[in-house]
Amino acid sequence: MNKVYVVGIGPGGAEYLTEEARAAMERAEVLVGYTVYIKLVSPLFPEKETYTTPMKQEVDRCRWALETAQDGRTVALVCSGDAGVYGMAGLVLELAEGYPQVDVEIVAGVTAALSGAAVLGAPLGHDFCVISLSDLLTPWEQIETRLRCAAEGDFAVCIYNPCSKKRVDTLQRACEILLEKKSPDTVCGWVKNIGREGQESRIVTLAQLPHEPLDMFTTVFVGAESTRICTGRMVTPRGYRKK
Repeated sequence: MNKVYVVGIGPGGAEYLTEEARAAMERAEVLVGYTVYIKLVSPLFPEKETYTTPMKQEVDRCRWALETAQDGRTVALVCSGDAGVYGMAGLVLELAEGYPQVDVEIVAGVTAALSGAAVLGAPLGHDFCVISLSDLLTPWEQIETRLRCAAEGDFAVCIYNPCSKKRVDTLQRACEILLEKKSPDTVCGWVKNIGREGQESRIVTLAQLPHEPLDMFTTVFVGAESTRICTGRMVTPRGYRKK
C-alpha cells in the first residue's frame, strides 16, 4: 500500500493520542520522525521499524517517508502536537507532488495551544492567535508585525518556541512589543513539558513574563484585556454571563 500517514501525536503521552492517531501507527509498517518524537511513541509499538533524523533535516525526513511509501510500504510520519500546526503536514503535501502514486492522509493531534491551555485553565476561551517566535524560517520583522497586530486586536496570544539557547532574548523582545498595547498586569501563563515527565506551569503578569526560566519546550499564553484569574486558573471569558 503506497500510503503515508502524517500523524499528530499530541504532547507525547499515550493518554493524549487520539484513537485515529493510534490506529494509523498500528497500520503503519514503519514509524518516521524527529528523534525525540520517535522516542515518545516507539515504546507503544515496540515491534515497529523506526527511522529518525535530527533537527533541520525535515525535508530529508519527509522525502524518505514518501520514497518508502512509493516502494509499497505503509509509513507513519509522526509530529508532536498536531501535524498541521508547525508540523510536517504541509511539507509532505508539497513534496508529494513528485510522488503521484503515494496517498497522503493527515491525522489530527492535540496541539500545545490546547493541551497547555487545559493545564492553565481556559486562557483561550475567546478569540486568540498562535505565533511562533522562532525566526529560523520566518523573518523576525514579520514576527514583530504579527505580535503588534495581535496586541492591537486584543487577542489572547499563544506563543510557541519562546526562546532557546541561541535565541535568549526573543521572548523579552516579544513582550516589549506586546507591552506597547497591553497592560503590564495582563494575566499570562506558561507550561513546560506539557504532558511529559517534569511538567511545570505558572501564572504570571506580562511584566514578569520575560524573567521566567523558559525554553523551547515551553508554551506561553498571554491574556487579553478581559483575561483574569478565577480560583487560581487563567480564564479568558467569552461573555456568557453578560447575556
